[in-house]
Amino acid sequence: MSKGRLEAFTDGVMAIIITIMVLELRVPHGSDLAALRPVLPNFIIYTLSFIFLGIYWSNHHHLIQAVRHVNGRILWANLHLLFWLSLTPATTAWIGETDFAELPVALYGVVLFLAGVAYYILTRTLLTEHGRDSEIALALGRDFKGKISIVFYVIGIAAAFWNPKVACGVYVFVAVWWLVPDRRFERTLAHKD
Repeated sequence: MSKGRLEAFTDGVMAIIITIMVLELRVPHGSDLAALRPVLPNFIIYTLSFIFLGIYWSNHHHLIQAVRHVNGRILWANLHLLFWLSLTPATTAWIGETDFAELPVALYGVVLFLAGVAYYILTRTLLTEHGRDSEIALALGRDFKGKISIVFYVIGIAAAFWNPKVACGVYVFVAVWWLVPDRRFERTLAHKD
């Protein structure tokens, strides 16, 4: 089965998720800087969520570039990832509406955690299909960054019940860490050409 449809479907779902999130942003009621204060929490969490979705989209793109073909198991693993990512707009809106309350921040972390687990499952499913000496296996390596991110999400979830701002700091740390360009796939695919 061709990987092109998987890429196109994933791109479409990601675009819809981002569109839903931006539609949740509210226009300030007023024309001065003070009018921005009530909408600031929504904008801050929207920005973080947009970055996370961008990271997933970019990494998914690189991941699929190293794939030769897909099968039903890969399609379902990809849908599993998209399911968790599709919950991002709801948890994002809830945090913004509650001004970073404990439970919404913790649930946001749960969604991040489960999306991270789903991405890990997708990579393992791809490795099973393509083999341990495939380009995807070479590019992924031990995937320390992916595994440790899941651990940080658990720390963030626990911290949310103690201090939601610390939890958000943990989530921001993971996002910043992933913003540092990951060249594993580009290096592997460059050797192919």
